[in-house]
Amino acid sequence: MKSVIALVGRPNVGKSTLFNRITRSRDAIVVDVPGVTRDRHYGDATFGERSFIVIDTGGLEPGTSDGIFVEMARQAEQAMAEADAVVFVVDGRSGLVPTDREIAARLRKLKKRIWIAVNKCEGLAADTATAEFHELGLGAPAPISAAHGEGVRDLVEAVVAELPPDEEAEAVDEGHPRVAIVGRPNVGKSTLVNALVGEERVIAFDQPGTTRDPIEVPFERAGRRYTLIDTAGLRRRGKAGEAVERFSIVKTLQAIEAANVAVLMLDAAQGVTDQDAHVAGYILERGRAVVVAVNKWDAADKEARDRVKHELARKVGFLAFAETRFVSARGGKGLGELMRSVDAAYGAAMAKLSTPKLTRALIAAVEQQAPPRKGLVRPKLRYAHQGGMNPPRIIIHGNALDYVPDTYRRYLEGRFRNAFGLRGTPMAVEFRTRGNPYARRLAGKKR
Repeated sequence: MKSVIALVGRPNVGKSTLFNRITRSRDAIVVDVPGVTRDRHYGDATFGERSFIVIDTGGLEPGTSDGIFVEMARQAEQAMAEADAVVFVVDGRSGLVPTDREIAARLRKLKKRIWIAVNKCEGLAADTATAEFHELGLGAPAPISAAHGEGVRDLVEAVVAELPPDEEAEAVDEGHPRVAIVGRPNVGKSTLVNALVGEERVIAFDQPGTTRDPIEVPFERAGRRYTLIDTAGLRRRGKAGEAVERFSIVKTLQAIEAANVAVLMLDAAQGVTDQDAHVAGYILERGRAVVVAVNKWDAADKEARDRVKHELARKVGFLAFAETRFVSARGGKGLGELMRSVDAAYGAAMAKLSTPKLTRALIAAVEQQAPPRKGLVRPKLRYAHQGGMNPPRIIIHGNALDYVPDTYRRYLEGRFRNAFGLRGTPMAVEFRTRGNPYARRLAGKKR
């Protein structure tokens, strides 16, 4: 499983800028106004051969009774609980302030490695900018500039060096799918696991000593073996009135990493939320096969059902390749169809596609609709072969393929999907242009 690094600190010290720098993205909104980041934000990052998850948090304001700041503090504390390491970001230009001392006091109670990142140090003498932060007693402060990238690499290198080693997911036997059940609290994940396994309470492959490990539940259905990966710990935190989106998404991300197929569970009564869409996007990014399971369908009225169908198309329309099943985990309805969709998605993800059949499908697609010209150049697609599986990767060779637009790539994906019945899995189509054998001779003549 991937390790987790949380970025914490008071508002407007540059946590989101540092998040974007480490993840090499612009996913976190950066504005010079405190309080912009409110919920936890998750991103993937790599450093050398290590990959890990970074959590950006809202600003901590100890002692503040304002409702939104209290909720932001809960989000940050949840991130710290999930993390393997915590980077405490402070402002080198503002210097040490009372809020920093209060946050440091909280951090000292954590049994985790803490790093202090003194941000906004561009143009400042490192020793002068970091001197007063030594009194926090959390180790040597690291001077950085998240906006300019100064010192960030050294900081990340130091943090990654002390992360626990990545745990390798169990190798998957052919015909033995690993299925992650993911979703928000109270959508019926545990009920679904119990209904599939046939027991009210199942504790299997539960590794003690850490809350990071998912619970793996092996079972058989219709003579076929499966391993369910239950995202244990996806529980609502705090008071009963707390919003349902607040849960440990790290559990979900790690379960998806360890699975072949993800069952994204939704609640028919609550509809499709933005958090559901985020998880769906991560499933797609990781190339996992997916089945959408809308639970509590029997308890939903016509208005709720119509709303869910509309929201599925609007919020998670990018999973159009996936099958959607309307089920009742508590009533045991629709589970057979759900598992048949899981089998189909797994089979599609692990499909072996022969080069002759792929090439014939490619030729048929081009005859039906040729790629558009780019000026005087028309790309020529000659043959295709499989470059990998889980998800299927199809490599197309030809000439001038750099000019093939994304719209035509999607057209080919649809043709291959229909030709081979690849439902439930994402697909990657790559183009490789043959080199011009006369390019070197022509270059010599130009000289």
